[in-house]
Amino acid sequence: MAEEHDRSMMENLYWWGVPTLFRCPHEEIGGQDIVLAGVPHSTGNGTTERDQHLGPRAVRNVSAVQRRVHGVFGLDPWATAKIADIGDVALPRANDNEDCIARITEFYRRIDTAGARPVSIGGDHSITGGIVQALGCGHLTAGEPVSFLHLDAHTDVFTKVDHFLGAKKSAAHWGAYLADQGKVDPRRSMQIGLRGHPRTLDWLQPSYDYGYNVVTMAEYRQRGASDVIAQTKDILDGRPVYITFDLDCLDPSVAPAVSNLEPGEKGFDIDEAIGLLRSVRGMNIVGGDVVCMMPTKDSPNNITALVAGAVMFEMVAMIAESVSGR
Repeated sequence: MAEEHDRSMMENLYWWGVPTLFRCPHEEIGGQDIVLAGVPHSTGNGTTERDQHLGPRAVRNVSAVQRRVHGVFGLDPWATAKIADIGDVALPRANDNEDCIARITEFYRRIDTAGARPVSIGGDHSITGGIVQALGCGHLTAGEPVSFLHLDAHTDVFTKVDHFLGAKKSAAHWGAYLADQGKVDPRRSMQIGLRGHPRTLDWLQPSYDYGYNVVTMAEYRQRGASDVIAQTKDILDGRPVYITFDLDCLDPSVAPAVSNLEPGEKGFDIDEAIGLLRSVRGMNIVGGDVVCMMPTKDSPNNITALVAGAVMFEMVAMIAESVSGR
């Protein structure tokens, strides 16, 4: 008992031991309900800085100190579901975005075939394209396209640009090409919190053209959380849901270490973002990701990494509750 007590004390220290996400066991794919994975990719967003590939390691380092039980749900997800950290996608040609996206897709096809639901930490937002190329119309969705709950400052449906500094399946394009492939159903998807700095007045038009249900940040403030949550529940009900959470949807005061800060208009505070995430509680969530963290820009207390971990925890808890049949 003394040895068990000592270990439990040490495991609360983020700087001790082998870093895995939330102290989960590190295992190969197979037999899990939920798998946690890192996608250390940053060549899909070549704007100014490319340190987003360091995100998975940063969250592994701090997640040991984070919550183990969900007080609101009354749930211990780690005891409710079989969960493991399966490591990172191997990207030996890391500077070749198209090769990386193909490798990400192959990695997640194995997850989908195994019947596990992935919760991933990136990496830039192009990783969502690679992941959903595997999950959309796959085993977990019973052959159906996914429906997105997409929280972001940007649309990532920029069809008027044919590539992003050489990257075709880039962080700016996945919302379009996944729809073209039939991997996502835009008309049963939500894009919430858009407030990016537009270069043209029609910057949202591609999302509207594809049929995405768009709620800009200004519209969210005008309508209020409860109205937007009600719409989200209505649009996504009965669908296989994939959550993609770009940390730049949050206000920079909440998450300062992101790749495309949008300081000109207040973003979500953490409670608002968590409230939107919980709108899909009880639904068929087939996976989720948290993207666009830049650890080299984080504050000394690792606040952005901790926020990224907190968002992942919400996804894990909702999926664990669902697969357990509670």
